[in-house]
Amino acid sequence: MERINTEIMNIRNDFPIFRDHPSLVYLDNAATTQKPSCVIEAVRRFYETENANPLRGLYDLAQRATAAYEESREAVAGFIGAASPEEIIFTRNASESLNLVAYSYGTFLKEGDEILISVMEHHSNLIPWQQLAERSGALLKFLECDAEGRITEEAFRAALTPKTRIVSMTQISNVLGVRGDIKTFARLAHEAGAVFVCDGAQSVPHIPVNVRDLDVDFLAFSGHKMLAPMGIGVLYGKKALLEKMPPFLTGGEMIEYVTRESSTWAELPHKFEAGTVNAAGAVGLRAAIEYYNRTGFDAIVKREEALGELAFDALSSVPHLHIMGSDQAKEHNGIFSFSLDGVHPHDIAEILNADGICIRAGHHCAQVLMQHMKTPSTVRASLAFYNREEDIERLAQSLKTVRRRMGYVE
Repeated sequence: MERINTEIMNIRNDFPIFRDHPSLVYLDNAATTQKPSCVIEAVRRFYETENANPLRGLYDLAQRATAAYEESREAVAGFIGAASPEEIIFTRNASESLNLVAYSYGTFLKEGDEILISVMEHHSNLIPWQQLAERSGALLKFLECDAEGRITEEAFRAALTPKTRIVSMTQISNVLGVRGDIKTFARLAHEAGAVFVCDGAQSVPHIPVNVRDLDVDFLAFSGHKMLAPMGIGVLYGKKALLEKMPPFLTGGEMIEYVTRESSTWAELPHKFEAGTVNAAGAVGLRAAIEYYNRTGFDAIVKREEALGELAFDALSSVPHLHIMGSDQAKEHNGIFSFSLDGVHPHDIAEILNADGICIRAGHHCAQVLMQHMKTPSTVRASLAFYNREEDIERLAQSLKTVRRRMGYVE
């Protein structure tokens, strides 16, 4: 296997988990990423030196906590090209961000309106729309994809109607790795009078995403899939839309004024951030963004592309193995779902685990796609820039032994 020449070959040293477990092969990055020391240190430092309830106290420590929290919001806005930090809402994860849109913007829908999503959506970008359709009487419609996960512009145009109010689609499939033409789809949705919601959970950590260039109305993603702590997520929304939307959750600090009879809401973005916020998580997300920027996002993208080429070739060399989706490595964006003749994905996962290799097996929270592809489950290996060529080699070598270890005679 040809070695990759890159300036960030030693990046793995920045991650304590790999220092403590040097032989670990971690290939479940689409589920969650490992955390560099700087992120862990940022969270620790916040709790040790800045811990107070942001947005509430007038004393110095609370002011420092508030500043750290709001500086994190500014970092996120810069990272995705938002026009203003006011357009950045902190949530727990992408799931909560998508639910926020479905519940809050969804109040504008009525019976007979249409919501359009694709069959490739993660359950986080499917179930909230199912529930909205049930509440509002709107119709939930699905865009079909081909065997490679492609949705054509013609198919998208054909699915739009004058009744389409919301379109919600993933930018990169968490199963097939295929990347959708979000910029074109958003433009077409707007021409039809609909808003466009983008699930960026798998794209924001791996490709440049600029919300103003894409012209999406909403973008959701999770911190834990991009080196940051669990429990911090982001919803980007265009200011004009967020201003007219009612709050999703109510309680402390999302209010302007409260009487016995009624309440008025705080200005953006705090209208959507009820209760004590995850300030440490936001600080950790800022540290992750700074780490991406220091390392060089272009270098990260190039390394992941090169690793993806190696992984595709290595998996293709395994007898009886079938990769779902495209036959082109670059179309997978570092996500490879596959099956092995005669072996259940859970058995594959157990055997690989015995060899110190972490992968995902199951329906990947995308059962509608699995039904569409006529397979109940697959194995998924997903890459990040800190993976090694050795990881890919060990994955392929272990997979080549699975059928024998299950009793097959080759």
